[in-house]
Amino acid sequence: MSIPTDITIENTSAEAATIKPFLRLAGLEPLIVRPETNFINVGERTNVTGSKKFARLIRENKYEEALSVARQQVENGAQVLDVNMDDALLDGVLAMTTFLNLLQAEPDIAKIPIMIDSSKFAIIEAGLKCVQGKCIVNSISMKEGEAKFIEQAIICQRFGASVVVMAFDEQGQADTRDRKVQICERAYKILTEQVGFAPQDIIFDPNIFAVATGIEEHNNYAVDFIEATRTIKQKMPLAKVSGGVSNISFSFRGNDHVREAMHSVFLYYAIKAGMDMGIVNAGQLVVYDEIEPDLRRLCEDVLLNRNNDANEATEQLIQFADTVKAKGKTTVKDETWRHTTVEERLKHSLVNGITDYIDADTEEARLKYPKPLDVIEGPLMDGMNIVGDLFGSGKMFLPQVVKSARVMKKSVAVLTPYIEAEKEERRQAHITAGTVNEEGAGAAKILLATVKGDVHDIGKNIVGVVLGCNGYDIVDLGVMVSTDKILDTAQREQADIIGLSGLITPSLDEMVHVAREMKRRGMQQPLLIGGATTSRMHTAVKIAPEYDLGVIHVLDASRSVTVAGSLLNKDNKPEFLQTIKAEYDKLKTDFGNKKSNKQYLPIVEAQANHTVINWNNYSAPVPQFLGTQVFDNFSLQQLRDYIDWKPFFIAWEMHGNFPEILTDAVIGKEATKLYNDANALLDTIIAEKWLQAKGVIGFYEANTTAPDTIAVKDGNEILHLEMLRQQIKKAPGQPNLSLADFIQPATTNASTDYLGAFAVTIHGIETHIKRFEAQYDDYNKIILQALADRLAEAFAECLHQQVRKTYWGYMPDETLSGDDLIKEKYTGIRPAPGYPACPDHTEKYKLFQLLHATENIGVQLTESLAMYPASSVCGWYFSHPQSQYFGVGKIQPDQFAQYAQRKGFTEAEAEKWLRPVMD
Repeated sequence: MSIPTDITIENTSAEAATIKPFLRLAGLEPLIVRPETNFINVGERTNVTGSKKFARLIRENKYEEALSVARQQVENGAQVLDVNMDDALLDGVLAMTTFLNLLQAEPDIAKIPIMIDSSKFAIIEAGLKCVQGKCIVNSISMKEGEAKFIEQAIICQRFGASVVVMAFDEQGQADTRDRKVQICERAYKILTEQVGFAPQDIIFDPNIFAVATGIEEHNNYAVDFIEATRTIKQKMPLAKVSGGVSNISFSFRGNDHVREAMHSVFLYYAIKAGMDMGIVNAGQLVVYDEIEPDLRRLCEDVLLNRNNDANEATEQLIQFADTVKAKGKTTVKDETWRHTTVEERLKHSLVNGITDYIDADTEEARLKYPKPLDVIEGPLMDGMNIVGDLFGSGKMFLPQVVKSARVMKKSVAVLTPYIEAEKEERRQAHITAGTVNEEGAGAAKILLATVKGDVHDIGKNIVGVVLGCNGYDIVDLGVMVSTDKILDTAQREQADIIGLSGLITPSLDEMVHVAREMKRRGMQQPLLIGGATTSRMHTAVKIAPEYDLGVIHVLDASRSVTVAGSLLNKDNKPEFLQTIKAEYDKLKTDFGNKKSNKQYLPIVEAQANHTVINWNNYSAPVPQFLGTQVFDNFSLQQLRDYIDWKPFFIAWEMHGNFPEILTDAVIGKEATKLYNDANALLDTIIAEKWLQAKGVIGFYEANTTAPDTIAVKDGNEILHLEMLRQQIKKAPGQPNLSLADFIQPATTNASTDYLGAFAVTIHGIETHIKRFEAQYDDYNKIILQALADRLAEAFAECLHQQVRKTYWGYMPDETLSGDDLIKEKYTGIRPAPGYPACPDHTEKYKLFQLLHATENIGVQLTESLAMYPASSVCGWYFSHPQSQYFGVGKIQPDQFAQYAQRKGFTEAEAEKWLRPVMD
């Protein structure tokens, strides 16, 4: 009898024969990981998120051709093959099954073990049913708690697979050495003591994150991984350590020369610490000793966090990378401004947004001037005045202004301790002398807040930055701020102006309430109104009449400076407010006249003039499933392709179509800089998994049971969705639309129709917002907020396409470009409660109930029915080809009463939720 080749015999005597506890893997051939085994290369190119070529071939169903990518990985030295099918446009289970079944028939590929890689366990299970030999599952973790972790581990164990365990728990991914070790020890104890896993079948991935990002907290990421590896191997010697090596160099994306050197240097030290395997491109590893000495030294400085005070090592590697990227073309940086006076240097830094030297220059100025406050009131304010003038004249744009604010805040942060120390000295002197200290009045103070129930604050943040750049003292109360807190704080802080912001329609009523309360309290401050749903007309008609001492709508951040200046100039203020009042009075009168001239149909006639659809010849498409499907931690890399960049630039008050805006004669240069900065931050967000995209979709049997009512069957329960209908009199042949028109009536003899629903959200932004705030970095803070909003909208777009092509499947052959999607050239619609086609926000309660949205994806509704996290989108799916987007517009008292009765609204509820659409 022959001895199997995968068993290692300690002694040839039968009594002493033992099987050593080595990690044993197999494809058609065994792979035994012994102590003397070198580093195991896991090929990364058969991964749809890691190889554009492989992803394209799989999407085009060219599976046989995709096998060539796998074959090339084996030929280049991969000892394990990582296969990943996590793509929003793919049926991951089908793709994994098809590819692995084909791969098993190719002996030259199937000879090595497979690593089944997915963030969706259903795809992992599908892969486990296909592979022969002993594979690796990548990955499981405790991010959803111990129960789910144990359940998935048992399934992997039953298939005989080894498992990669991510250093990820309920609190998030581990980033420090101690957190990495703590999570791995906890997982090890559960797997070995509760599940019965062999220790050698456990492979830990302690998270490789990108270094050289320019963020100081990231500088030690490589060291944390290496030291965590060392400790894990000491405490759990039979377990293995793996990781995605390419993550370490993500900051240098597009510069393969530097990335390959970083990978080799990182592996040199990580392997010495005990790293056993890693996901790498086996064909793109350079020999450590053959890396050019300067590059190797720079890589070591960055990876080992040496000589990296103030990111010095990072900057040196970036400079080297730039010379490589330029292929020998070196650009001489103009540093002549560094030879001017400290005042001129401070101004130059402020105008150009340069933070490199601000600490040293500020300290030099502090030592030069009699008092630290003189530095602020002198050269710093001189520089910010230049910024304000340039911005006001259109020679600077909002992104540049925000960068200037970052420089200003960093400089003020250097001076603040000295200013506070001087204040304390003066206070003590006055206490000793028994005198009263007469302090100066200081800068004008402006209080800003997003009103109660609303969570959106990007616009408010930008206004705060711009006003701050112009010398105003900003008190920002944040989001969801009650009226009492706003007004109490304004009185306590003696604010000169109050500014309110809001995005959703209920915020408009909250602003009216604030104005009434200001009048009741006898307050004197002018009130500024801003936000996406606000308008000059609404301010004039609804808010201004409630408060007599100045209510002004501010269109955007650039106007806020002029308005604030006019309000705070005692000589100009009376005339300015009188002009505004006359303008708003006229707007209110014109609105009343315009309203009286509109013609509306009685609601019964409007309902009779519904959309005409031939339901008898219609066969409703049937979804793949009824109920819900959850998408947890959806690929941000996939969502990136669905981003509509135009609203991103609008948030920065840069208007124009994308990508034409990048070459615009006036703003093209700065738009391009902003776009590049946003994409660089997006690279980091994706590589380091800052944000998590979570979504849920659902499909339900549905029929229209009344002119404007849709009955939705959810298991044994029936929910009635109430829709509003256009009432304005239309031209002959044009219907008065309601969303209920697009669902098959129950009175027809045809089959049941269906309605879909969705909710998506982006989690994880808060930690990074706080870090940027601590770094006085409003620029990246606002970019991050705008990107999170764009990713949420991209997620909604991506899922809707997937619904049309796969999950509902009524347009399986759809081929639309990104521009086509933005222009809504698809069949079917996804209207959102609270928006023009269904303006009643309270229908979100039913949508959330159907989807179990809070339980499934952690998105919540505020008391004003805004969604939290703020970067969230929800809505309905309609599939009928005649369904279309529209606005309900204003409704009349008969529909108001009828709708309120159907909803069971109290009089107060009807006023609150329907008043915005009442004429």
